[in-house]
Amino acid sequence: MRILFIGDVVGSPGRDMIKEYLPKLKSKYRPHMTIINGENAASGKGINEKIYRQFLELGAQVVTLGNHTWDKKEIFEFIDDAKFMVRPANFPEETPGQGMVFCKVNGQEVAVINLQGRTFLPPIDCPFKVADNLIEQAKKRTSIIFVDFHAEATSEKQAMGWYLDGRVSAVVGTHTHVQTADQRILDNGTAFITDVGMTGPYDGILGVSREAVLKRFITTLPVRFDVVEGRTQLNGVIIDIDQKNGHATAINRILINDDHPFFD
Repeated sequence: MRILFIGDVVGSPGRDMIKEYLPKLKSKYRPHMTIINGENAASGKGINEKIYRQFLELGAQVVTLGNHTWDKKEIFEFIDDAKFMVRPANFPEETPGQGMVFCKVNGQEVAVINLQGRTFLPPIDCPFKVADNLIEQAKKRTSIIFVDFHAEATSEKQAMGWYLDGRVSAVVGTHTHVQTADQRILDNGTAFITDVGMTGPYDGILGVSREAVLKRFITTLPVRFDVVEGRTQLNGVIIDIDQKNGHATAINRILINDDHPFFD
């Protein structure tokens, strides 16, 4: 089983990269399943139904979210009907949407779980305890479990990787928009990377205007963060998984930009 995961898509530049490169990535790597983190896909924050459906039409099987899940009010109009969208499972129980989805690919079900960290983010339910419960449920149906852990602190993401090592196929970090170079297979067979990175503007700061971010740091005043136009990038990972036991056998980073062009 081969899974392609594409890191946080930011605004229209990120969506354009998906349109251009997802067919090429599928042709080159032949993944059985594609997962996209789309929590920043609409104007840099949130997602709407049109973009969600566009990702599915372009070849994604599942779309994951994060702390910007609720930033577009129209999310409440379709999230309960979006069968292949997952928001952080450790949001309060009354929250609409789902935190885990099962998708059948290559003749076997894959469980996709979305969790959100609590360090430097809102104090929601414990992602570790919620993960325990969801994994117990998922194991009744499949040995292949994929976790998108949307968190700020590298330590919290690494802690989750080790906590779930051997119990899930992969733990990939999202949210911080900077791809880390620590991809590895942990001791008990779980593929891990602290952060997959982002898909969108290449020359901004985390995808938004450098000038706005600098002003915020220098003055501490509130500013408007606009998605940057210009050069773009795509960050992702390819993960190979043994379908018999659910253990990962390989994880490789994908980095496409002007300095790292894509080769057909």
